[in-house]
Amino acid sequence: MNTNIYYKVKGSLLLIFLFCFTVSCEDYLEEQPSTLIDSNYIYSTEEGLKSGVVSLYKFNRDRYDRDTEDFMGGVLIPSRSDLAFNRSGYLGLIGRYQRFVSPVDQGANFGSTLFWKHYYNIANRATDIINAAESIENIDEDVRNKVIAEAKFFRAESYFYLYRMYNNIYVTTESVTVDNAFDVINDKSSEEEIFALLNSDLSFAIENLEWNGQFGRVTKGTAKHVKAKVAMWQGDWEEAKSQAVSLIEEGPHSLVSSTADVFKGDRNNSEQLFVVQSQDGLLGGGDPTMINANYTTQYFQIPGIESNIEQGGRGFSRILPNRYLLNLIAEDSMDTRDDNTYFRLEYFYTSGDSIGKKINIYKPISDENPEGIQVERYYQRLHPSNLKFVQEDDEPDSYLQRSNIMVYRLAETYLIAAEAIMRSSGDPLPYINAIRTRAGAAELTSVNEQAILDERARELAFEGQRWFTLKRMGQQVINRQITNFAGDGEFFPNNFGGERDPRVNWMDHYINFPIAQIDLDLLGPSYPQNSGY
Repeated sequence: MNTNIYYKVKGSLLLIFLFCFTVSCEDYLEEQPSTLIDSNYIYSTEEGLKSGVVSLYKFNRDRYDRDTEDFMGGVLIPSRSDLAFNRSGYLGLIGRYQRFVSPVDQGANFGSTLFWKHYYNIANRATDIINAAESIENIDEDVRNKVIAEAKFFRAESYFYLYRMYNNIYVTTESVTVDNAFDVINDKSSEEEIFALLNSDLSFAIENLEWNGQFGRVTKGTAKHVKAKVAMWQGDWEEAKSQAVSLIEEGPHSLVSSTADVFKGDRNNSEQLFVVQSQDGLLGGGDPTMINANYTTQYFQIPGIESNIEQGGRGFSRILPNRYLLNLIAEDSMDTRDDNTYFRLEYFYTSGDSIGKKINIYKPISDENPEGIQVERYYQRLHPSNLKFVQEDDEPDSYLQRSNIMVYRLAETYLIAAEAIMRSSGDPLPYINAIRTRAGAAELTSVNEQAILDERARELAFEGQRWFTLKRMGQQVINRQITNFAGDGEFFPNNFGGERDPRVNWMDHYINFPIAQIDLDLLGPSYPQNSGY
């Protein structure tokens, strides 16, 4: 059976349902109520197409909202890198390369739902909207182009994500019809085909989207940012430089003044390029998730301290910044990214005789404490936490939160510009030093690949970019980084050197995720699995 068909049939029903869902939200992405809803209305009327585009935003958010294994759709990719210590749970197994390492294990099945089917559903829905909008008559041309531009952005982003994760993917610009409904896909698309479609879609989006748009919708800047990322994967440094520098110098965006402001409030600031909205008290406004809980330690289990938003909210210590990342930030004592802005390093009593005092009842292994003090308890309750998914209006006593998620931001554009210039021509220092200056760190006097890699770690850790950066830089880079720095090595003896050690478990072919067998079974018999599986 054609996977295109499987996802289209299922997705079309969802699109109609979600159309009903989204158009009832008067203030959410500017859609108005309607009554008679069917597929003909969606694909043959101007208002239907506009609402179909809104539904793509809901589809896009689904990966974060699904409650699969503690909402791993929002945290699975960050768990697999050289920057993470994975303490427990099924997500820990995936992050330590014990699961999602075979086409038939449960991790691959989770990935099928959260990534493979998810992004093919979006791409197929976007294609339907694009093809309908291109052929419909009696529609305002500006509206037509805006609808197509947003849909093409989502199609390109979906295929780009799939390519970076799975490598062996297929792309198409055809909608499923009665004439092709039973066609079987027997082979992956070539890199030339994939990148031709990505660049064509993103170029159209850049040309037809505005710089300024409603918060939560993609803009010209969003499309330029992703096009620069695509160019980096092609090794087209001049194109990456051109798109990144254009976004920085021509667009309305700017870095916020301090690291404390980057993830403050609802993330609607001058630096954001795309934020997934999840609004309280709004029909279609998203579901509460445990994304933040995955990144926050269980400090509140210590008597004398209650869970509170300032110290991270309520969490269960799944994914923690490892020593390698923390040491990178600590290299400059003035760097504010470890100053309770991106990460919480210390915890303080909130009640009792010790109120306001730092908690230090457990200690990690160090030169001063070679054996540590209850090391497991330290990792569970006092280890530094990632604060990038905390929001001020979160409920401190709940693991479930409904918070906006920063997907793309201008700080990464600066780092793309720095790397692209370093690999082509020009001076990369102003761009990388803009990020360091904002963080209070000393300016660099030279830039090489490792400097770029280190600065991306300090600035973008746990934002879903690291794994793809390592893979893009090549097998040698990802091998070196994972086998030397993933997890915490000898500093967490329970995992060191054994089956729970990601440095030991890493294998070259893990650079590509396995395509789940349940998805291969829907493809043609000659469709290729990724090498090594």
